[in-house]
Amino acid sequence: MTRTPPSGLPPERARLVCRLRELKDGTGLSLASLAAGTTFSKSSWERYLNGKTLPPEQAVRELCRLAGEPEGRCLALWELAESEWSGRAAAPPPGPQMARTPPAPPPPVAPQVRRAGGRGRFMAVLAALCVLAAGGLSVALVLLAGRPTEPRTAPPSPSVPAPRCRGSACEGASPMLMKCGTDPLTLASHRTSTGAHLELRYSAGCGAGWARMWSTRIGDRLELRAAGGGRPHSAAITDGLAAQSYVYTPMTAARSGTVLRACFRPVTATGGECFEARL
Repeated sequence: MTRTPPSGLPPERARLVCRLRELKDGTGLSLASLAAGTTFSKSSWERYLNGKTLPPEQAVRELCRLAGEPEGRCLALWELAESEWSGRAAAPPPGPQMARTPPAPPPPVAPQVRRAGGRGRFMAVLAALCVLAAGGLSVALVLLAGRPTEPRTAPPSPSVPAPRCRGSACEGASPMLMKCGTDPLTLASHRTSTGAHLELRYSAGCGAGWARMWSTRIGDRLELRAAGGGRPHSAAITDGLAAQSYVYTPMTAARSGTVLRACFRPVTATGGECFEARL
């Protein structure tokens, strides 16, 4: 129920919903358990994960914490979706008339200052320095008054969930559901001639590797194989929402010295593009 967002969502919100559902599926939690582990209710999570309403920023942070996922990318997606939701993304630029209006000229210097002798100029400069010094002191006092008396302690970092498989037990399994995607290594990256982005990933904790793709098209396919043996695993883009999100191949067991090879098969061309990396 929570894997494919409803159609008709604006693109930025669809990407956010897709990513939140990936994280939720990765935790293995039900909506009730998700509500118990966060400050948001079960009905709120149902609305957020079905695209009925935009989640608050704090909800995104708490889901990332439960999933053991760094929150940077999710918050970036949330910023884009929030701009789209609020209409700020479509705000028109300043009108040409305003852009062409020259700034107001500075006020003319008073004649009596220009006519003042050496002593008058000295007194004027001295008065200006006193004003600047007083202003700087005021700013410093305000900043000092606002400074906390005790250093702030960093919030405790969320515990990283333990992997759910290891080695051959991970063969053919999802890296997200098995908690292998919490802190993986990127072995190699490749951008195809069609504009798709590809990566080979590896989890030392799981002893397994996989490939992922994004910026793809419906019908694109990604294949993964461990050189020298093992059966291939593949993932395909089946709809527009999948084309806007990360799509992962199942995992294959790998150890030091293993060569992982990924081949991209675009829907728009025959053949494909392959790249590889050695552990």
